Amino acid sequence: MTTTRSVEATIRFPYKRSLGPVMGAFMTALTEQRFLGIRSGERVLCPPREWDPDTAADLSADDLVEVGPAGTVESWTWVSSPSAAHPLDHPFAFALIRLDGADTALLHAVDVASPDALSTGMRVAPRWKAERVGHITDVEAFVPGEVPQGGGGAGAEEPVTMMDYDAAITYTTPVTRNEMRAEAANAEGRFLGLECPACARVYLGGRGFCPIDALELGPEHEVELSQRGTITNYTIIEPVQYPGQTETEPFARVHVLLDGSDVILGYQPVVEFPVGDVRIGARVAAVWNDTKVASGGGIELDGWIPTGEPDDTDPNLVNRIC
Repeated sequence: MTTTRSVEATIRFPYKRSLGPVMGAFMTALTEQRFLGIRSGERVLCPPREWDPDTAADLSADDLVEVGPAGTVESWTWVSSPSAAHPLDHPFAFALIRLDGADTALLHAVDVASPDALSTGMRVAPRWKAERVGHITDVEAFVPGEVPQGGGGAGAEEPVTMMDYDAAITYTTPVTRNEMRAEAANAEGRFLGLECPACARVYLGGRGFCPIDALELGPEHEVELSQRGTITNYTIIEPVQYPGQTETEPFARVHVLLDGSDVILGYQPVVEFPVGDVRIGARVAAVWNDTKVASGGGIELDGWIPTGEPDDTDPNLVNRIC
């Protein structure tokens, strides 16, 4: 189970958000270098909301009022090592800033040289970007003082109604020695398995233990797995066009039960297998692609091709999905 390396991956999901009349007006005002709040009873909320947070009563765009542009730091925290997702590429503070005329605080960056240059109660003003698109990042950061900085140019020609958003999460996964050996076998066009010495169940080679007997599995338990199998389940996907999608026609992903084992390979592509012919019980064989060998890499699994053998008619196949 010892790990010798790790891999980092990022899942990214870009989408557009409809802003509505209240937040749309707030974002439009940012392009004009203005801040808007909204009256909620005796208070003014900034950023504005479409409902009162205490009573859930609807708030109208007719109740929007201008606030700021300067404000007072109510609390703050120092960011000593900014990441790519932060608004500034050097150390800065995140602060809750109550803009003049508002009763609630706005969260934003404050650009100062060190934590010693910032304090609760300090007065700050926005530093505007030269080009503004109707997003909270139109304010590059707040800076000490009463007078706004930067900016220039005109506001948006049309009201801002939509906002692009790029949701992403990056995570690091440790890679065990078993997984590394399984990857090496795949690069040679082989499937590596692990057989439990107690129950004789066979698992795919990257697993580190038998979940039935709680026994650690290692090189001494490795076995070669078959290159043939049977489709136990499948899904036909109608492709939706999104960033990174290359498919334009319906395609299949299948679960393959490898011969002579308990191993199910899930969500596998098929080769030369029309989606209308994909079915439970179909016999298939692995097809490998060796185009990377010439460049010093290993081969890759292209998918599974029909063998032409009679279908497996076992009614329990449909229950084998893992």
